[in-house]
Amino acid sequence: MTTVTESVDVNVPIGTAYNQWTQFEDFPKFMDGVESITQTGDSHTHWVTKVAGQTREFDAEITEQHPDERVAWRSTGGDTKHAGVVTFHRLSDNETRVTIQLDWEPEGLAEKVGSAVGVDNHQVKADAKRFKEFIESRGTETGSWRGDIARPGA
Repeated sequence: MTTVTESVDVNVPIGTAYNQWTQFEDFPKFMDGVESITQTGDSHTHWVTKVAGQTREFDAEITEQHPDERVAWRSTGGDTKHAGVVTFHRLSDNETRVTIQLDWEPEGLAEKVGSAVGVDNHQVKADAKRFKEFIESRGTETGSWRGDIARPGA
């Protein structure tokens, strides 16, 4: 299992950063390799990605979500095994630290080599930077979902 962690400080209020992150169908606007995401329910999404010329599809379930705090997920089907969490930290009224942690299982030689030389770290860092540019250039979120999903067993 490979773990990648990246933080980025964005110059928007915590609610704006969080609300934008809940707009999964907008991820292709700032995440390289994400072709599309379809929201299939409050806590379920379907992803299509293309990395290194390889297209993958999978479903993901939001396993925990608390407004202005965190969104956690895990894959539930398809050919990709991963889980992650994004946390939001108020730095000031108009600045938020967004921390992304992604755990995934590289498959095949290309993904294993890419992970070994840090391609995944670079990708997450670049996606975080593009999220910062996206939300700061807009100044407001494209939508929001403020629902709360309790951690299983909580």
